[in-house]
Amino acid sequence: MIAYIIRRIILTIPLLLGVSVLSFGIVQLAPGDPTALMMDNPGISQEDREAFLEEQGLNDPVHVQYVRWLGDIVTGDFGESLIYQGTPVTELIMARLPNTLLLMVVSALLAIVVAIPFGIVSARKPYSLTDYTVTTASFLGMATPNFWFGLVLIMLLSVHLGWFPSGGVATLNEPFSLLDRIHHLILPAIVLATAETASLTRYTRSSMLDVLDQDYIRTARAKGFKQRKVVYKHGLRNGLIPVLTLIGLMLPTFIGGSVVTEKIFNWPGIGLLFIDATFQRDYPMIMAITMISATLVIIGNLIADILYAIFDPRIEY
Repeated sequence: MIAYIIRRIILTIPLLLGVSVLSFGIVQLAPGDPTALMMDNPGISQEDREAFLEEQGLNDPVHVQYVRWLGDIVTGDFGESLIYQGTPVTELIMARLPNTLLLMVVSALLAIVVAIPFGIVSARKPYSLTDYTVTTASFLGMATPNFWFGLVLIMLLSVHLGWFPSGGVATLNEPFSLLDRIHHLILPAIVLATAETASLTRYTRSSMLDVLDQDYIRTARAKGFKQRKVVYKHGLRNGLIPVLTLIGLMLPTFIGGSVVTEKIFNWPGIGLLFIDATFQRDYPMIMAITMISATLVIIGNLIADILYAIFDPRIEY
């Protein structure tokens, strides 16, 4: 197992290098540059714009810019933001990263806590009213765009009923309060967790149905064991093996979903930071968040593989 993990870590180096090349090229191909917004300011001349581009090295050929950026990254320097007055990119990201991680962790826990019990209940009573209800709700959750669902929740629960705040991470000009943070966290966590909850419920149901149809389960029932013991003691461990893999692979989905969710709820995380950087062509910021996200995706895949080997003794690396 240790040798396998070491090999996987070594393989991430060329993978991240490929991601950096593609991302850097795509960013450079996008129309416009960081000076686009400057031209709306009548106090900035064309000479000022050219001077800024030259100072930042943005007039250099693309391959020269990439090699320079890659050299800085190797030393741990993500550069300075082009739109936040030269503030180090690392400082800006670290200030926002805790909010994104909080949203992702709470959403993941919410998805797991809701999806697995509902999937098990649905599998225990296949083709019943309960099963059809859970299945229908799962399909709706998977088909509903999170941006639309978020706007609906804001309109109903924030604007009309006033139960929850419509955005932000805390109430402005108020001292820190855990309850206030939780109050602001509920709606974005529900929106981010909805699609994964639906998908995880379907996977749990399918996996448990397959396990409950195995010979050793029928043998346990023939011996007179109670249905609850058969399901939760004999079937659940094997039934959750594919689900554990899916849980490890939820990380990429949460990273992508957090970008939209944070924008809708004005949640000050790296997703919102990424959108602002994209619109304003803040190249160092875009590349830094892209590489961090790619690293987290690779880590999520590695964790999924490790969990699979731990819970399934038939798997050996």
